[in-house]
Amino acid sequence: MAVLVLAKHDNAHLNDATAKTVTAAKAMGGDITVLVAGEGAGAVAEEAAKLDGVAKVLHVESAAYGHRLAEPLTDLVVSLAGDYEHIVFPATTSGKNVAPRVAALLDVMVISDITGVVSGDTFERPIYAGNAIQTVQSSDAKKVVTVRPANFAATGEQAAAAVETGTAGADGGISAWVEDKVAASDRPELTSAKIVVSGGRGVGSEENFRIIEALADKLGAAVGASRAAVDSGFAPNDLQVGQTGKVVAPELYIAIGISGAIQHLAGMKDSKVIVAINKDEEAPIFQVADYGLVGDLFQIVPELEKKLG
Repeated sequence: MAVLVLAKHDNAHLNDATAKTVTAAKAMGGDITVLVAGEGAGAVAEEAAKLDGVAKVLHVESAAYGHRLAEPLTDLVVSLAGDYEHIVFPATTSGKNVAPRVAALLDVMVISDITGVVSGDTFERPIYAGNAIQTVQSSDAKKVVTVRPANFAATGEQAAAAVETGTAGADGGISAWVEDKVAASDRPELTSAKIVVSGGRGVGSEENFRIIEALADKLGAAVGASRAAVDSGFAPNDLQVGQTGKVVAPELYIAIGISGAIQHLAGMKDSKVIVAINKDEEAPIFQVADYGLVGDLFQIVPELEKKLG
């Protein structure tokens, strides 16, 4: 068997979701090829070659791949699919965008958001907002799979594997890049941070949300938010944690003013240690929390920040 993994990157650096996806791919069996498709992404290909378990890196350069547009990436992956039994994507925005297209063109099922690999044809994935784990066995000749990075450790390093240059496909011109609007931040990326501090509806306002940010900065943590906080305009959409947001599994998750709706729990309940701060002692968040503080967050959080020095 052979496995093709589509690398997640920004043309300059390899995203750690790729290293976690390679861990899942290793459990599927077979030689692993990492596809680095981008523009000026030579350094990324060299970085990918050092991921433990990678037998080969296929580096394909084209302006069409520079901004991760789904259509040209899909065409490229489909053109390479004949040599692989497994085609694996990180369950990131771009991975979720390309994988269903590839599966449709190959006329196979897409097995999405897996959290475990039982064997080369059997996988575990969450259903019912993470309250149950479904074991799926596929009889498709080719398995198209997206991997939830939060559930896998990053693979280690090895002596660099071979890097081969691939041929770019023709750009069909179906879509075109216009611009990227990226919020600049010195904080860690939400999905890969070791510590996440999240605020919910209980924070009360966008202005009050600054106390969440201040605590996060003190801890060197990423900032998250519940859907209720995002819908209320307290925090931007890209900070949303939950079933319809981002899934995180940091070493420490601090939930402040978050009641713990099932949709939010689906996005953070695999965190190693969960701390909840809420004035409602009956809040569902306390059922999953390792440590709970019942009280006014506007008193507790500033005091906690002060204690941290």
